[in-house]
Amino acid sequence: MSKYILSFDQGTTSSRAIVFNKQGEVVSVAQKEFTQFFPEPGWVEHDANEIWYTQLGVAAEAVVKAGLSTQDIAAIGITNQRETTVVWDRATHQPIHKAIVWQDRRTASYCDELKRQGHAEDIQKRTGLIPDAYFSATKVKWILDNVEGAREKANRGELCFGTVDAWLLFKLTNGKVHATDVTNASRTMLYNINSLQWDEAMLKLFDIPAAILPEVRSSSEIYGYTDQVLTGTNIPISGIAGDQQAALFGQMCTQPGMVKNTYGTGCFMLMNTGTQPILSKNNLLTTIAWKIGETTTYALEGGVFIAGAVVQWLRDGLGIIKTSGEVEKLAASVEDNGGVYFVPSFAGLGAPYWNQHARGTMMGITRGTTAAHIARASIESIAFQTMDVLQAMNADASIPIKQIRVDGGATVNDLLMQFQSDMLECSVVRPKITETTAAGAAYLAGLAIGLWKDLAEIEQYWKEERTFEPSIETTKRQKQILKWHTAVKAAQVWGELEN
Repeated sequence: MSKYILSFDQGTTSSRAIVFNKQGEVVSVAQKEFTQFFPEPGWVEHDANEIWYTQLGVAAEAVVKAGLSTQDIAAIGITNQRETTVVWDRATHQPIHKAIVWQDRRTASYCDELKRQGHAEDIQKRTGLIPDAYFSATKVKWILDNVEGAREKANRGELCFGTVDAWLLFKLTNGKVHATDVTNASRTMLYNINSLQWDEAMLKLFDIPAAILPEVRSSSEIYGYTDQVLTGTNIPISGIAGDQQAALFGQMCTQPGMVKNTYGTGCFMLMNTGTQPILSKNNLLTTIAWKIGETTTYALEGGVFIAGAVVQWLRDGLGIIKTSGEVEKLAASVEDNGGVYFVPSFAGLGAPYWNQHARGTMMGITRGTTAAHIARASIESIAFQTMDVLQAMNADASIPIKQIRVDGGATVNDLLMQFQSDMLECSVVRPKITETTAAGAAYLAGLAIGLWKDLAEIEQYWKEERTFEPSIETTKRQKQILKWHTAVKAAQVWGELEN
């Protein structure tokens, strides 16, 4: 058997492909950014065809970079930006509208209306989620309501809906397989996480015909084979998980109580809660972590919408850095934030606030404020938002969290990791292989075809690179947290004025 797995890591701003060997090591990486569309304030779209072409391109590039041929690839694993919604024509394989991205807020007022009508509790019980524009259901509804003829075609079964994983699987198999896995299904607000089926009450509430839905499968099985794509050889596609669940798996957080935090465009913290879903009392989400065989594992999740994206904004919006990598050096050039606190709620506030109308707010600016202070406040905002999520998770799980495993692009930033440990008052552990999202998809794919015999074999590949321990005095920490929470209130008040 071939000893290499090809991971598709389809993210919010770029498509990546990574080749892993049997030891879970990265052999090669290829990456390409793609276009972000902002047709109106608060709207974010992608071209689903561009996602497909860039993902296909980097896959071929990664295999060549590794010095391999496609015959050396034993299987493909897919991990993806979640909730982003694609609706396409079943016959022509063409999208009927641009993909509506998870960050998109166009359905925020409709979600407010759902809350006012008293649907929130029922939605949470069935789906583990809260009514928010973040999830796929309202995005699908918007496309069916706003694209001419879409609803009629959907009712006739001529359209397919899918999150990005389902779109890639459909394209890889040349339209033969329209399926998703439980992790992605659990992010649509249409899937019952208790019965593990599409929920008829939710479909009725959102007026979405069942005919457009993908089949829901486990996270580790052979879904289908490539068909005249990448190679004449048929490669099995055998692992799928939404990016945050894939990272939880890649971090080997396989026991209840284990926590990981991923620093990407957004920031996402997940805790493995075992085989029973825990409904949050503190505004967190209940989600499916993965399903392997007949066993379904659940997680609590808190999402921060803007994390790494704040660094992109410093680069592209403000122009105070030329590359993302410069931010740590700039931030470290000052001793502290100079009293500046920045709440980067460009797309509203995620967990535990769930305020769709909050807007970015910077407090404490004086004549002495420099670009370095703003850079430092930006980095610290990522850690503060994560702290708010961890406090909610502590309350829900009723167990104090002593350690979190971290991954994602921003974990190379030692300044951020140390500040994160200080604010969380717990150990922050960075693994040797930080490509944990893609690794999670690779492990799921490899398990399905027998490349790895079980979890125990994979767990031996996870190794720690560095641990950060808290080193700040309590009074200083408490003062900073108080100022942060004051800034968050200001962002929310501003949102109320705008609304």
